[in-house]
Amino acid sequence: MAKAFKFELQDVLDYRNFEQEQAQNELAKALAVETQINNQLDTIAKNFISVRKQIDASTDFEDIAIGNRRKVLLETQKEDLLNQLAQAKLVSEEKRAILAEAMKKTTALEKLKEKQLEGWKEEENRAEAEMIDDLANRQV
Repeated sequence: MAKAFKFELQDVLDYRNFEQEQAQNELAKALAVETQINNQLDTIAKNFISVRKQIDASTDFEDIAIGNRRKVLLETQKEDLLNQLAQAKLVSEEKRAILAEAMKKTTALEKLKEKQLEGWKEEENRAEAEMIDDLANRQV
């Protein structure tokens, strides 16, 4: 009776798959932060355009002064968000590198498993052929 194939490093492979999944989740979180910051930058850009239109349409000095203060505030917020975006991109690149390494480790173990499975199949086929030959020889 043939015994079932057992990959000796299955626990390690399972752990590597877990690590890879964790790395994918961490990268997704980092990319979500980037997206959120980009959305905030888009909102600031729209607000900046709106303020500029209000300033251009106004003849009241006070409205113009308020608009200019809002532009300065929006510019400050934009600079802060650009700094945050640069940091977020660095984090994303770090997470991407971690994921790439995890994928390499997982792929190497999966290839080893496939190679061992092929060897096991060949051994099973050889043993089966040997058993059939023995049975055929006994009947003769």
